[in-house]
Amino acid sequence: MKPQELKTGIFLDGGNAAESLEIRDLLGFLDGQTTNPTLISKNPEARRRLEQGMKFTEREILDFYRQVVVTISGLVPEGSVSVEVFADGSTPAEAMLTQGREMYSWIRNARIKFPCSLEGLKAAEQAVKEGMRINMTLCFSQQQAAAVYAATRGATKGQVFVSPFVGRLDDQGENGMDVVANIIALYKLGDGHVQVLTASVRTLDHLLYALKLGSDVITAPFEILKAWGEQGMPLPRPEYQYPSGSLKPIPYAEIGLDRRWLAYDIRHSLTDKGMEKFSADWKGMIGQEDVRKIA
Repeated sequence: MKPQELKTGIFLDGGNAAESLEIRDLLGFLDGQTTNPTLISKNPEARRRLEQGMKFTEREILDFYRQVVVTISGLVPEGSVSVEVFADGSTPAEAMLTQGREMYSWIRNARIKFPCSLEGLKAAEQAVKEGMRINMTLCFSQQQAAAVYAATRGATKGQVFVSPFVGRLDDQGENGMDVVANIIALYKLGDGHVQVLTASVRTLDHLLYALKLGSDVITAPFEILKAWGEQGMPLPRPEYQYPSGSLKPIPYAEIGLDRRWLAYDIRHSLTDKGMEKFSADWKGMIGQEDVRKIA
């Protein structure tokens, strides 16, 4: 059972339903799950098939993704399951929306992931108007988070997540947790319609500090949630200090939330690199003939 004092949603970041079941049983609860093309490519069934030299067609990989998501959905019926559209740097908003509409129909608790890119925000703006729950992924800056807020203005509370990626900022020597803290502070100026989902969690300290900051949701990989659960699901004490070490601080910017979303600087190299990575892993599962169709 979820501890009463734990207000943050705890999600598993993964594409393997067996891990979902193990974490749910270990913790006594699981509030939801996030998935993406890379995680689906690591699913044991997909790996076995690919290691045998058997690629998927585009339709087959979508059907496989759907099967995985349906199974996971049954394990977290009260939470949401984030399903990510295939998108590289050349994918237009309408193509993302077409995928998102199909994926949204897979399960009753779907949440569609769009990237924090120009076309991804265009897709998100329309998706919210159509009533979809969405998760804006690959967020690395306050400016991007402000654009998500503006593009989805009018959404209901809980309809929109934004996912700042901590670990990938850490990888380049910046304090990724500062971005989480900055976005939470920025959103206090607004109406609360976008919730912060801390993502790219690599350590228990990422998890603990996100809890201390009051992140609405945290998604973490199997190994992190397993370690947390085996330690008795500790919560950060009042004196807890995040060990940022030599990571470069990312200062808060006074940018406000009252502009049109196109007025914010949404460009970030890590968003571009993340889209390229997810795209490569998606295409890596598909036979060359089908890859040429979607390239």
